[in-house]
Amino acid sequence: MVSATIKLSSGYEMPVVGLGTWQSKPGEVSKAVEAALLNGYKHIDCAHIYDNQKEIGQTLHKLFSEGKVKREDIFITSKVWNTFHSYEKAKSNIDTILSDLQLQYIDLLLIHWPTGFEEGGELLPKRTDGSNKMRYSDVDYLDTWKALEEAVEAKKVRSIGVSNFNHKQIERVLEKAKIKPAVNQVELHPYFQQKKLRDFCQQHNIAVTAYRQSNLESAFALVISMKISSSFSSLGNPGSAFFRKEGDPNVITDPVIKKIADAHGKSTAQVALRWAIQLGIIVIPKSVSEERIKQNADLFDFNLTDAEMKEIGGLDQGWRIVSLKERDGDHAHYPFHEEY
Repeated sequence: MVSATIKLSSGYEMPVVGLGTWQSKPGEVSKAVEAALLNGYKHIDCAHIYDNQKEIGQTLHKLFSEGKVKREDIFITSKVWNTFHSYEKAKSNIDTILSDLQLQYIDLLLIHWPTGFEEGGELLPKRTDGSNKMRYSDVDYLDTWKALEEAVEAKKVRSIGVSNFNHKQIERVLEKAKIKPAVNQVELHPYFQQKKLRDFCQQHNIAVTAYRQSNLESAFALVISMKISSSFSSLGNPGSAFFRKEGDPNVITDPVIKKIADAHGKSTAQVALRWAIQLGIIVIPKSVSEERIKQNADLFDFNLTDAEMKEIGGLDQGWRIVSLKERDGDHAHYPFHEEY
């Protein structure tokens, strides 16, 4: 039952399981999207920075044209990148995303990060001092939000939200917004459960999406939807060399989760995803294998007991993987100096 949904504050239904497309390579991403949609997925998670939206758009156009799936049945998420935070640049990026995806409207559009980078050039404008730091922009993400609101009014976008924002940054948006954020997509997994942020989002009718931070086929992303949707990294980033270090704990080999998986005849990935769904979280597992794409959505024929949920809840280590502190920590809008 891949079509299970959560109702957003915008009034639209968001599927609780989607296909993540970060790090899906050329040629692979089209096959993955087609496999997902032909096997019952209704939600594809994209972003400008992933650099694969044109191929995704070609695949969507093909499937819609052939009548294999209907546009109105599919929920597409994308994200405005850091080098497009100014009002005019954000409007331009929205039009580029629509063009790349060959869509008349986007179901959900997020500000990818609160941190703006220098505009008008590279997507990752590195400094020339030999450091790994970016050249920053001082644009306020409230300017970006204004462009998103206008895109809703122009019917280019149906729902809008944020990603990687802390609660104080969301509060700033809420104070100024004509249209409230419907979703916050953030890192979240059994080792980093973000209960305070989840509670905050729930109080403000914001759904939570948990994003994936792994390039392993078996890894997945969690999307926690709690009235503002927020996205989390549900597998604790088991495979990404960019964020993980050798010897770091790994959710998909955790003995507690393995014991629960064995009891249900499921994989550890499925258990971790089911844990998120039972918390009201939206999940966006990434894979390019049709077999694993099917497996990642096979989450609705079992339930974790209260005791099992409590066991997984006890795994929380407050362990943030996607920090980027060394790169972006001195940015005025760096989000992770705050506790949540």
